[in-house]
Amino acid sequence: MDTKGIKQALDETRKGTQSVLDSAHQIWLAGLGAFAMAQEEGGKLFDNLVKQGEQLEKRTRKIASERLQAVTSQTSGSWDKLEQVFEDRVSRSLNRLGVPTKKDIDHLSKRVAELSTAVNALVRKQGDGKAQRPARASRPAS
Repeated sequence: MDTKGIKQALDETRKGTQSVLDSAHQIWLAGLGAFAMAQEEGGKLFDNLVKQGEQLEKRTRKIASERLQAVTSQTSGSWDKLEQVFEDRVSRSLNRLGVPTKKDIDHLSKRVAELSTAVNALVRKQGDGKAQRPARASRPAS
């Protein structure tokens, strides 16, 4: 994903978030207006408004939750793509600089272990051979 795509995804996320905030603000204002009317017209109207408010709250919570979930999933996908782009670029840069990868180091470690085992076997074999060979006579000094 390029920078333009990321910016577009973030703009869409902001718009979705702003839409949820605007809806919540309108609901708050409607509630204040309803409360003012309820004070003027009495308890019965107030009780009806509370019931309607509860119903409206359930619907708006559901809508807000759905919108938030959609925005979150869009944002999450954008961040995942951005993270992958970043990791790829860092990996290529390190490769150009000659920094070995984990795979390279693991391969070398395995090879060193194999060579170490082979050297130890040769040392043991030479140690056994020296014990069986007769000692050489020393050479006279020239």
